[in-house]
Amino acid sequence: MHGATHARWAVCAVVLALAATGCGGGGGSAADGGAVLSSSWTDPQNPLEPANTNEVQGGKVLDMIFRGLKRYDPKTGEAENMLAEKFETTDSQNYTITVKDGWTFSNGEKVTARSFVDAWNYGASLRNNQKNAYFFSYIEGYDKVHPAKGEQSADTMSGLKVLDDRTFTVRLSQKFSSFPDTLGYNAFVPLPRAFFDDHAGWLAKPVGNGPYAVESYTKGSEMRLTRWNAYPGEDAARNDGVTLKVYTDNNTAYTDLMAGNLDLVDDIPAQQLRNVRSDLGDRYLNTPAGIIQTLAFPHYDKDWNKPGSVKVRQGLSRAIDREQITRTIFQGTRTPATDWTSPVLGTEGGYKEGLCGEWCEYDPAAAKKLIEEGGGLPGGQVKITYNADTGSHKLWVDAVCNSINNALGNDRACVGNPIGTFADFRSKSTTQKLSGPFRAGWQMDYPLPQNFLQPLYYTNASSNDGKWSNQEFDKLVDRANAETDLAKAVETFQKAEEVVRDNMASIPLWYQNGSAGWSERLSNVSLNPFSVPVYDQIKVG
Repeated sequence: MHGATHARWAVCAVVLALAATGCGGGGGSAADGGAVLSSSWTDPQNPLEPANTNEVQGGKVLDMIFRGLKRYDPKTGEAENMLAEKFETTDSQNYTITVKDGWTFSNGEKVTARSFVDAWNYGASLRNNQKNAYFFSYIEGYDKVHPAKGEQSADTMSGLKVLDDRTFTVRLSQKFSSFPDTLGYNAFVPLPRAFFDDHAGWLAKPVGNGPYAVESYTKGSEMRLTRWNAYPGEDAARNDGVTLKVYTDNNTAYTDLMAGNLDLVDDIPAQQLRNVRSDLGDRYLNTPAGIIQTLAFPHYDKDWNKPGSVKVRQGLSRAIDREQITRTIFQGTRTPATDWTSPVLGTEGGYKEGLCGEWCEYDPAAAKKLIEEGGGLPGGQVKITYNADTGSHKLWVDAVCNSINNALGNDRACVGNPIGTFADFRSKSTTQKLSGPFRAGWQMDYPLPQNFLQPLYYTNASSNDGKWSNQEFDKLVDRANAETDLAKAVETFQKAEEVVRDNMASIPLWYQNGSAGWSERLSNVSLNPFSVPVYDQIKVG
């Protein structure tokens, strides 16, 4: 997950103020209970439609206000049944799903099988232009509601059938043995009728079925979430609410934490890593997470997709001193990447240490030779684009450029190209408006090797912002998904990953730990394997 309009946004105020005034509202302030925590945040790219949110900041909120058929255990990452009572299949292609009884949305509407089927059909529809539509592509009939070319010829996918209030069937276009384990991802959550009947109103104040309900949102300022007291799940919130405060610089968030103006920072800035232990003591966490930082390329740009460009990308990779950067900039809270997945998967789950081989090993002489053999840098210079609202990005981009410049003996061969905010950066990267390499952090949506590979590198996949395309890779991913034997599936995914390596579709930089620091008001703070705070379990006071 990458770090993700309608008229109602303007009607209720230009700044998207959703306080309980013109946008209507229900529910008192979470602050009334006193046990409300504040946490650093950044405005999401888009309004919070689940199928249109594929970046971390929006994903955090969806994790708080929704629950799906599966949920990933906050400690182990294992996919466990949440609203699903059971999954039945005899062939890994046809599934019967039974939804648990007793679940409702926070507006009192019952969660039924149709709540899922309607949501999935909406997310898949070409007319609705949802960024996560691709996640529904294995359902039979997807090609009719979301054709590669032309207009859609059906309103719903033929592979989805509602049998009764609690049961629906899913027919896939091919075998996909891990399909149930993907269903904890936010694109697959259920939606209430209010989403369809008053779409603009729902966008102004989303209604879900999770431990929290949205109370208000002022873009550029904060989102207030309050505990939903009627939530039926076992993971009910142990605090009265969370106020997500928008920061355009995580150094400012850290300063506010130290000054007592903020309770939780879930991204410790690189500038503070030297002193965070002495500042916070045991109120600091640094734990492995399913996150990898890469440099993506605009394969849609002919200058980066011509004969020799593979050697240029390989040369750039070999010019980056990952060991030094992770040691000096990140104080060991990052680990040099040697493949395109994450060590949190484990070797049995798909991680293969060293798969990148020599192409991820620092060698300035080899780097310079490769770039020269590939025809040199396009335009004579590399500009690495990043969002400037996280201070750490400038530090590491400058360090990467220094490493490249030293290898090539040219202090202007590589320069940073900052874009002000995360939302602006994502808007440009997802619409192919970038002309050179750009940072591409990936936080797993679910702990499967498929999730590190298919969304990013499969032809026209949801997060394939660089538009890389390779038929051999696509075929191997399809084979791996159809494989019912886990070991064989992992082996096939690793063969697909070798295709990514041989073409240097992107440059893997480092695996990232999750980090957090918090105030003395909080206890029971933890991060899940996705590096997101387990907000509902945090205690205040």
